[in-house]
Amino acid sequence: MTSQEISAQPATYVAPKARRSRLVVIITKRPLATIGGIVILAWLLAAIFAPLIAPNDPLTQAFAPYQHPSGAHLFGTDELGRDVLSRVIYGARVSLPLAILLVALSLVIGTALGVIAGYFRGWVDGTIMRTTDLVFAFPAIILALVVTASLGRGLQNAVLALVIVSWPVYARVVRGLVLSIGESEYVAAARLLGASSRRAIVRDVLPNFIGPILVLAMLDIGGAVLLLSGLSFLGLGAQAPTAEWGHMVSEGVNYFQFWWMSTFPSLAIFTVVLAFNFVGDSLRDIFDPRVVGSDRRS
Repeated sequence: MTSQEISAQPATYVAPKARRSRLVVIITKRPLATIGGIVILAWLLAAIFAPLIAPNDPLTQAFAPYQHPSGAHLFGTDELGRDVLSRVIYGARVSLPLAILLVALSLVIGTALGVIAGYFRGWVDGTIMRTTDLVFAFPAIILALVVTASLGRGLQNAVLALVIVSWPVYARVVRGLVLSIGESEYVAAARLLGASSRRAIVRDVLPNFIGPILVLAMLDIGGAVLLLSGLSFLGLGAQAPTAEWGHMVSEGVNYFQFWWMSTFPSLAIFTVVLAFNFVGDSLRDIFDPRVVGSDRRS
């Protein structure tokens, strides 16, 4: 689902009880949502309890290199004799927190600028939207590569570069939602009653676009994992000997005959991205009254 489709959805208030009933319907009728939630939970637990779950230290070079997957090493060993399973598990401690941080920063910056642009309009709106158009003029990954190359290699700079290219999506979506909400009668009534701009934004505008923004953020977490892994794959993100999925894939492609070195971190990226997309699509159903209406009729 694109950002245009999300911004086009009407902002409709739904009671918490109704949302819980929708959640039950979605779990029973959309098993992919349940699968996605289980996969995300499993990876989060793996990241939190990695020292207890991983069979070995991810940096220890204590084994024979290039061992095939076996009972001793379920995912085999790499070119330096490190246990690949341990590195994949510890990689979750890098990729997932950084992806969530990236999306959170982009959401906060984009939402703040989108609310300001949509509520105050005029030259403020024009300035912010022209800035977003400037960022959108370049492919996200290309612009991220340029920014990261300018700042220097490393995960911190990679996250900063991706924040720079990610916030305009939220700004544009929020602006569209605020413009539609701003024309509603209850916002006009609040203004006539003398409500300040800050009060109107916090009490009347923000609660009505939280749903679509949460959907977009959930979908973007998977994309953030993919982009961070891509920068690490190209050598601009994580550096050796850090256990990070994209960097592990980059190391593994140099040894095609030892397929497990790149296959298992690639599968980790694949499962995380797919799981967040499953959950994000289901969240859209929760916050979209049209979908739940069709569920009840069916």
